[in-house]
Amino acid sequence: MSDLIRIFSDRGDLAHLALFLWASAASAGLLFALRELSAASRRFDDFVRELQRFNRTAHRRAENIKEDLD
Repeated sequence: MSDLIRIFSDRGDLAHLALFLWASAASAGLLFALRELSAASRRFDDFVRELQRFNRTAHRRAENIKEDLD
């Protein structure tokens, strides 16, 4: 990494080096945010699926209780 910095400083392109480092950090941040968003979406999907299963089971039990009372 120090060789890369030395090459840029010899050519006077420190602004390009700073821009490259900023763009790399921004890209890494974006990838991290997308990964976390994807994981959150999967967790929410799992939650909705479990809620649907619970509601289906509760509805069946309510129907069975209603039939037993009639």
